Amino acid sequence: MKSDIIIIGGGAAGLMAAYGAASTLVAAGSDASVLLLEKMPRPGRKIMITGKGRCNFTNVKDWNAFSAHIRSKANFVKPAFYNLTPEKLVEFFESVGMPSVVERGDRAYPSSYHSTDVIDTLVRACQGVGVKIETEAEISSCHSEPAEQVKESPFTITTADGRTYTCSRLIIATGGLSYPGTGSTGDGYRFATDTGHTLTPLFPSLTALVPRGYKLTTLDNQALAESRLVKKNQTTTPNPLIISSTTELPRHIDRSTPLTELGEKFQNIHLKNVGVQLLIEGTVADSEFGDIDFTDGGIEGPIGFQLSRKAVKALINGSRVKLAIDLKAGVPLPELTARVKELWMQIDKDPRSRGVREKEKCRILLGKLMPWELIPAFTAANPGIITLERKGRTDTKVWVNLPTIAKCLKEWEFDIEGYVGYERAVVTAGGVSTDDVIAKTLESRKVPGLYFCGEVLDVDCDTGGYNLHCAFATGLLAGQSAAKNLLS
Repeated sequence: MKSDIIIIGGGAAGLMAAYGAASTLVAAGSDASVLLLEKMPRPGRKIMITGKGRCNFTNVKDWNAFSAHIRSKANFVKPAFYNLTPEKLVEFFESVGMPSVVERGDRAYPSSYHSTDVIDTLVRACQGVGVKIETEAEISSCHSEPAEQVKESPFTITTADGRTYTCSRLIIATGGLSYPGTGSTGDGYRFATDTGHTLTPLFPSLTALVPRGYKLTTLDNQALAESRLVKKNQTTTPNPLIISSTTELPRHIDRSTPLTELGEKFQNIHLKNVGVQLLIEGTVADSEFGDIDFTDGGIEGPIGFQLSRKAVKALINGSRVKLAIDLKAGVPLPELTARVKELWMQIDKDPRSRGVREKEKCRILLGKLMPWELIPAFTAANPGIITLERKGRTDTKVWVNLPTIAKCLKEWEFDIEGYVGYERAVVTAGGVSTDDVIAKTLESRKVPGLYFCGEVLDVDCDTGGYNLHCAFATGLLAGQSAAKNLLS
């Protein structure tokens, strides 16, 4: 079965690539064919879970603000961004029947807040320009003939059930390894290496960080030694094991691992407007201000995710990682210490405190300094805030350490034991090296007529619409470039 342009992968990048290719051909009056092959029963499975099902499909910041949220190779993305700016993407969706709304943080959503509307709109747009979509088409192999045959049909794609396709232009938009249940199982990385491309090391990003004692597991010293050995022996040659979503990377803790009693105390706590520092081997590597969540996975939320990329990379390399949370960002420690002492004196002098034990007065104090639901976790994680002094067999004095409380509020440290892996990571960091791809067209430098777009590339961003926009933007540019190449 022959097509002029084939796209492998029906996610955000693949659907937009198909639309970009077909609409360019239609505008030129060409009857060349465009085929999209998707391994799952329907396209856009990962889009469906984006933004907790509401689909934050872009962020309407300008390039200077947007590019600060691209965690790797921002300049590589620049041509694709200007080819499809966030404003142009919003206009595109509105032109094909999907209005949108913009919320706090410049995040754009479909006005229905249903991710299925994004998928259905993209599919209709593709079908409207003649794209043929075949689902349940799992690709088992993909190879190319020598470059001099590129004007004929140099690419041959074989499916798991034995079907064979050929094309003269091929776009790989298979995504990464994150959320493998949606079909992202790293196929594109295998196709890339089979055609001679280099992979930068792959690891989960925008994922939960697991504090020590949070889950019913302990990664022992042997595991740490093995992870350091990986760092020592690391070369530029991609490790084929990392391409498998079933292979455990060093320090990976599966999300399904049960919580400890301490973890149960933290679960479902949401902290707003806090400062968080990432410390690697005792040195501050990054810092953020905003909101974090404690979940059944570990520490997540907007700034938890943003710090996770560097944290996961450091953990894989065998480094010691900590997060330090500042619950009172903007208040210097001396001022906070004085405030804690002042509150304690007020509580102590309050007539209602007569006969109240020190531990209960401490809880009242903490209630004035943090959300009530955080108190059990805070006290369990910071036992030093209360000291027991035994004066005899039956006489015990309880001391509330006010300076320690103030210090813990400002520098609440969490030793990070590991991280949740690809099973629930939002994106995959690393991928097809951008050195092998032309930024202005997304065509391979090594194989003419072959294009890469979306998460399969070594490009990843923060949450907030940035990753999805990069998928759409690189997809459109790859599709348009493939069509223009075909027409030339």
